[in-house]
Amino acid sequence: MSEENKPDADATDQTHQTSPSGPVSESPAHGAEAESPAPVPAPGELTEDRVREQLKQVIDPELFVNIVDLGLIYVVDLQPGEEDKTNVLVEMTMTSPMCPAGPQLVANSRQVIEALDGIGEVEIKVVMDPPWTQDMMTEDARDQLGIF
Repeated sequence: MSEENKPDADATDQTHQTSPSGPVSESPAHGAEAESPAPVPAPGELTEDRVREQLKQVIDPELFVNIVDLGLIYVVDLQPGEEDKTNVLVEMTMTSPMCPAGPQLVANSRQVIEALDGIGEVEIKVVMDPPWTQDMMTEDARDQLGIF
C-alpha cells in the first residue's frame, strides 16, 4: 500500500479503539457520572448468585421444579464468619403454610449450601410473609408446570 493510500492514524474513529483488555469506552458527557462496572467475582468466590445457583439443586418433590425458580427463596445474606468462612442466612417460604415437603426442602437447602467451599454457619428461616403466589415463579417454572 502506498503512503498516500494509508489511513491517517489521527483520522480513525476514537469510539472504536480497543486496548489489550478490550474496547476503550468513551468518557461520560460533561456533568454525567461514569458508572463503574460491578466487580467480577474470582472463580470459586462465594456470592449470592452462586448460593442461588446451588439452591437450584433442591427440587420440590410435589411440583418437580427447583425452589429458586418456584420463587421460594426470598433472601440470601452472606456475612463474614470465623476463620475466613462465610455465614449464610436464607429466608425462604413454602407454597402453602402446611406444605408437607417443608422439612425436606429446608434440610436439602442446608445440605447443598454446606457443600460449597468456604461456608461457615448456615441458617435457614422459613417465613410466610409475604405469602407465596404463582407470580413469584420464573417463566421457566411456569412453562414446566403448564401455567400460562
